[in-house]
Amino acid sequence: MTTAFDFKAIDIDGKERSLDEFKGKAVLVVNTASKCGFTPQYTGLEQLWKDYGDKGLVVLGFPCDQFGHQEPGNEAEIKNFCSLTYDVSFPMFKKIDVNGPKAHPLFNWLKSEKSGFLGTEGIKWNFTKFLVGRDGQVLKRFAPTDKPESLRKDIEKALG
Repeated sequence: MTTAFDFKAIDIDGKERSLDEFKGKAVLVVNTASKCGFTPQYTGLEQLWKDYGDKGLVVLGFPCDQFGHQEPGNEAEIKNFCSLTYDVSFPMFKKIDVNGPKAHPLFNWLKSEKSGFLGTEGIKWNFTKFLVGRDGQVLKRFAPTDKPESLRKDIEKALG
């Protein structure tokens, strides 16, 4: 059986990381963008990381430029923006595609595990969120319009 912990990704500093390092934690996977109407959600995501990190939650940000060219920068620019503008300290990864032929395998798997609105598989916009349980299975998919603070009950349930 496949789990989220079976995947690898390149972090924002260019280092390959196995998601296996998060085994046993609840994981919130988010496709992000710096120039999106939902970009202020970085504040809420960082707050979730601060509030629940010591209880076993990890937030993973995956920048994506597939929606309205809202993540035009390179990794250094993205990292700088996230740090200076939103004080992001949760793990960030290299810019990826979440849809189409070059979509990252993690996102292909996440989408196949939990479909979106009306059963659609494709990700419709930045800040789509997937909550993964401690066992690596997808528990829930959240729309870009779902604010991070609205995820607290689901996160607390995932943390046990």
